[in-house]
Amino acid sequence: MTEPVALSGAPGSPYTRKMLAVLRYRRIPYRYLIVSNPALADLPRAKVPLLPTFYLPGADGALEAVTDSTPLIRRFEREHGDRSLIPGDAALAFLDALIEDYADEWLTKAMFHYRWAYAADIAKASAILPCWRGLSVPDADLAERGRAVAERQIGRLRYVGSNALTGPIIEASYRRFLEAFEAHLRVMPYLMGRRPGASDFATYGQLTQLAEFDPTPAALTLSIAPRVTAWVGMMEDQSGVEPNAADWIDAANPPPTLKALLREVGRVYTPVMLANARAVMSGAAEVSAEVDGQAWTQQPFPYQAKCLKALRDGRAALAPEARKIVDAALDGTGCEALLAG
Repeated sequence: MTEPVALSGAPGSPYTRKMLAVLRYRRIPYRYLIVSNPALADLPRAKVPLLPTFYLPGADGALEAVTDSTPLIRRFEREHGDRSLIPGDAALAFLDALIEDYADEWLTKAMFHYRWAYAADIAKASAILPCWRGLSVPDADLAERGRAVAERQIGRLRYVGSNALTGPIIEASYRRFLEAFEAHLRVMPYLMGRRPGASDFATYGQLTQLAEFDPTPAALTLSIAPRVTAWVGMMEDQSGVEPNAADWIDAANPPPTLKALLREVGRVYTPVMLANARAVMSGAAEVSAEVDGQAWTQQPFPYQAKCLKALRDGRAALAPEARKIVDAALDGTGCEALLAG
């Protein structure tokens, strides 16, 4: 590309932060349009308005609005050859994709839960998020926007799965994740070794909110996992990192700390994803699962059923030797059931 990549988003969007950090690390020139930028009026609109939205050439060369961070990362892998986020080893690339999906689709439950379940977090989000859509407005208008944002986002918690029944499960899982990630950072600077993978940027995106913006989980993160808090600040701009092929973890011999993280994925993500897929397939009105011996209910989320299918298809597409390495790495983590279909 000869022109900077254009994208729109907001600092309170974990996926915007994920993709901005990806662009910096990949050293891909970009033009970041905050959601209040008037230049957006001249750009195409996505069918489903999500943050971030990228404005990229379509098959006919005309700009089109493109969303969904995971396929975008793969597109940039094809279009930009240096500083890859995807490990060259197929088995490790699959593990990276699995953890990326966990971050995008499970850690986001913690992000939404803490932001819209606690009074201090609701107050901060209601005051700040509307400002990113325009600062220079009367106080009364800004306050009204804040009330509307809070009402809309709290109403969306049913899709995320945060409710009175599931809240304690989400919080317990986030604590375990912090403990496991803190332990991993004691031995490795990134999830995928000594260079970042897509899973690192997905995790970073959610943690920009959980560890830096929202007061309740930020205080918790600092108290449990100071390395994680520091890592989030470090991950914002990785353009100075000079990676090489030897920096990736050996998928056939992963560190025990990565296995511990995968056990947390299997413990919570597996039962909810499987139950959601069953509900979507059957047309059920509610997802019902058991997580850690406790009941989990939420509204079905068709997109996450697509995520599960993509993971299963990815494993099926692996060569036999790579599949054997993946299965060995996941053995005993609980992730085996996620991929069994």
